[in-house]
Amino acid sequence: MSVAIQNKRLSVPYITTGKGQRKLACLTAYSAPFARLMDPHLDLILVGDSTAMVAYGLPNTLSITVEQMAFHAAAVVRSTQHACVIMDMPFGSYQESPEQAFRNSARAMALSGIDGVKMEGGAELAPTTRFLVERGIPVLAHVGLMPQHVNTMGGFKAQGMTDEAAARILADARAHAEAGAFAVVLEGTAEAVARRITEEISIPTIGIGASPACDGQILVTEDILGLSGDRIPKFAQRFADAGALISQAVETYASQVRDGTFPTLDHCFGVKKKS
Repeated sequence: MSVAIQNKRLSVPYITTGKGQRKLACLTAYSAPFARLMDPHLDLILVGDSTAMVAYGLPNTLSITVEQMAFHAAAVVRSTQHACVIMDMPFGSYQESPEQAFRNSARAMALSGIDGVKMEGGAELAPTTRFLVERGIPVLAHVGLMPQHVNTMGGFKAQGMTDEAAARILADARAHAEAGAFAVVLEGTAEAVARRITEEISIPTIGIGASPACDGQILVTEDILGLSGDRIPKFAQRFADAGALISQAVETYASQVRDGTFPTLDHCFGVKKKS
């Protein structure tokens, strides 16, 4: 006899059907402790390929692998039970063909337990989105500024700043919506363009450096917690200075170790307490 398992995690259909009804709060996570703390408060957690830069100190997102991403994604999935968990497909793991994208996405899902994948690309990638969705893999599209395209875009530059560029991004978003993507990330996009896309397509838009009109927002968690250094991206806000708190705690710990005030006998085993 089969046993029904109650899944409390927010589903991909929940994300899609929320358009126009509720704003989606989304952040990145790469590790169990962060994901566990964030989970009750978010609709969607993205295991972003920004893992390459945040967790490994790499200069961009281009060199991380499917296996590395899936390893981090599995930690996030295991430590959460509420938020929908989506994983970025790394550069080179899906652009070659729809078949390549399916193989790598299916492997990522099997290894990690994620709810779906995110892919960067314009209308040219829409057939791949359709191919995956038709085979049971939910897809979060990503248009506008695409970090995996940093070399062809000439850097991290705002997109949609001309009429021609705006029309192209709108066409990209429409193509993915028509192909079955459950939502689309609009990154580094002119505000008016992101607002128009949100109004005109049937799936939720999730902005990052886009528009308040988007159906949801996503940021890199380390940016909002003061863990990314002194530079704060224009589109982000520091909601807490956890970096200063961590630095102070480590300084206090090191000082107490060096002056002999930590550890005390209270922190040791086999020590009888005086009555």
